[in-house]
Amino acid sequence: PSAASYILVFHTHPSGETALSQEDMEATEQIRKAGEMLGIEVLDHIILGSGDRYYSFRENEKPLTEQ
Repeated sequence: PSAASYILVFHTHPSGETALSQEDMEATEQIRKAGEMLGIEVLDHIILGSGDRYYSFRENEKPLTEQ
């Protein structure tokens, strides 16, 4: 059993933009699958942009669980 209960993923884009890329979606799916293997739920993946801008998979209703 794992000591972690949940995973929160954060990363930045060098451009400062928060637009979701195909690579972001693929990485999120890989992280979700790894968490599933360990019994740890991915709560959200957040892309931090310049200033106060960010993109949240959860807030934008992108699935973080297998469909």
